[in-house]
Amino acid sequence: MWAHLVSASIWVGGSIFIGIVLAPLLKTISESVEERVAIMIRVGRKFNKIAIPSLAILISTGLYSSSNILSRPQFLFSTNYGIILVIKIILVISLLVMFTIHVRIIRTEIEKKIESKEMLPEIVQKLRSKIISLGRIMVFVSITILLMAALLHSGI
Repeated sequence: MWAHLVSASIWVGGSIFIGIVLAPLLKTISESVEERVAIMIRVGRKFNKIAIPSLAILISTGLYSSSNILSRPQFLFSTNYGIILVIKIILVISLLVMFTIHVRIIRTEIEKKIESKEMLPEIVQKLRSKIISLGRIMVFVSITILLMAALLHSGI
């Protein structure tokens, strides 16, 4: 449980920090959208070095904690615990899909094009909007997963 909670704190806390603290701060540092996006991508890559292992720990400890009910599939849809667990699993899968898309959007070659100013500002702005929108959705889903975990832990 401890490893699960620490990993959740890293994943969700870091994501919230990037979205609520860092992104608005960048507007005060640079007028250039390209520069702000390039900084966000670099910060995201650094964050992923701890976020991805945290996500792996979250998934493995979550599966371990749920192995008792997962070993009896008939309880997944016949108990409140099982239904909440199914919802949580669906949310985790959707989070993994979104994270994969997010990483694919900001591939290394895109980062290089932004930094070398090979992309039109309009395209960089559209990319920025996609990154921000997807990031917000991922934070919302992550917080919802935390709610599901709290419900499971409370014994509902």
